[in-house]
Amino acid sequence: MASAVSLSLSLRIIPPSSRTSHAPVISHRSAPRVPPHSIKSIRIRTNLKSPISASALKSTPGMAGEKKKVEVFDSEELLAVQLAKYTAELSEKFAKERGAFTAVLSGGSLINSLRKLCEAPYVDSVEWAKWHVFWVDERVVPKDHEDSNYKLAYDGFLSKVPIPTGNVYAINDALSAEGAADDYETCLKHLVTNGVLATSKTSGFPKFDLMLLGMGPDGHVASLFPGHPLVNEKEKWVTFIKDSPKPPPERITFTFPVINSSAYIAMVVNGAGKSGAVQTAFGNGEKSDTLPVQLVSPEDELTWFLDKDAASKL
Repeated sequence: MASAVSLSLSLRIIPPSSRTSHAPVISHRSAPRVPPHSIKSIRIRTNLKSPISASALKSTPGMAGEKKKVEVFDSEELLAVQLAKYTAELSEKFAKERGAFTAVLSGGSLINSLRKLCEAPYVDSVEWAKWHVFWVDERVVPKDHEDSNYKLAYDGFLSKVPIPTGNVYAINDALSAEGAADDYETCLKHLVTNGVLATSKTSGFPKFDLMLLGMGPDGHVASLFPGHPLVNEKEKWVTFIKDSPKPPPERITFTFPVINSSAYIAMVVNGAGKSGAVQTAFGNGEKSDTLPVQLVSPEDELTWFLDKDAASKL
């Protein structure tokens, strides 16, 4: 219902001159200089075409009822600063509660937005030894190929922080797409058995602590594309695609039951090229077909991290 969505959303605009501090999803403390505002009262004065109100963010499939926050930043730089604080706080939370922190990465611009984790204070303060890193999807190419999400993450993030090599779970790129998907699912099941991965009490699927996701201009997430049958996969943990509408064609991907069994998801979107999909995701667009991103619904909380260009049509 629209009312449920509007009540569970909180939205902040981070102006360029303000000192940013994340309003943690754990304690819900307000930032010292940039307090969070209810979307019922905030008047957005950045380059958005009109203020966002509670009625402007309509209910969309998969979005009703769960806890959701939307944060809009005046620049991608501020987005990256806030994303690092958010991720570091969840890392600390789960490392204390479970002795491990399971983080899932995507490809694209998301990796660049994680760059602040490689800087002080996080590079020294985060318990990197507790991290276990996975990919929500991967292209079936060699790890040193320019299309590899592993290579992208290694070059931009993993090579700059001391996560143990054995805690980084890349696909077996010597296998076929189908074989790589089966192998990755077997790996996940082993990690559930030995307690590294939690299990959702609701769904029975693995429950990752945090998924850091991006979104394509067409509204796809992971390698789950609009209109593709894999969007409706309900049984498998990991599946494969050989006809991806975006090259390269062969990939493996987590399914929506796994994505939505996560505790927390950060949906990180920047750039005007994605503003149309963002608009549709919040029920304000002209398209009637459901986009894959609209089906993202984690068990605990979804937080959208948008720069002002991505949010320009809201």
